[in-house]
Amino acid sequence: MSQHRHHHDHDDHSHLSAIELRVRALESLLLEKGYVDPAAIDALVETYEVKVGPRNGAQVVAKAWADPAYREWLRNDASAAIAALGFIGRQGEHMVAVENTPEEHNMVVCTLCSCYPWPVLGLPPVWYKSAPYRSRAVLDPRGVLAEFGVNLPESTRIRVWDSTAEIRYLVIPMRPEGTEDMGEEGLAQLVTRDSMIGTGMALRPEAAR
Repeated sequence: MSQHRHHHDHDDHSHLSAIELRVRALESLLLEKGYVDPAAIDALVETYEVKVGPRNGAQVVAKAWADPAYREWLRNDASAAIAALGFIGRQGEHMVAVENTPEEHNMVVCTLCSCYPWPVLGLPPVWYKSAPYRSRAVLDPRGVLAEFGVNLPESTRIRVWDSTAEIRYLVIPMRPEGTEDMGEEGLAQLVTRDSMIGTGMALRPEAAR
């Protein structure tokens, strides 16, 4: 993921909201006075950005892969289906699940700011909030996906979903081959954060070991 962050991350703060700018200023002040440890902040952000939040979403996807009835419920009423697993809260009140297939690949962006489903994906990665990703995901989605290492056949349609303050999206990635005998716990290990945004694919079983 780090190599992709270099593609999209910039030091230009023009995309930050007033609140985000205040948080940055407060963080700088606390660091300057030695009240907080930069490594501790980085570890905390990494935990919520990569580990805690995305693990919730991975459980949702794994259940959808393993349970056809739940999968149908998730597709028809994602908010209720996700809430049934206990994943509720701010930024996740109105959810829509979109499913990848060999014919169609879904990808999520927020062109206005950084709307993101916190209860199932945690904190948004830096690149998701960056101006280059927010514009290029719409203008050149296939090119952006290639930068993330996702090279799709020309026959696969790419559909870009624009998150808003009212609706947030969760991508259900395609289930990898060779996972027919795996339970939900094992399947969840194959689901990455990027695969639920649409900028990645689910891991193959051998890659998750």
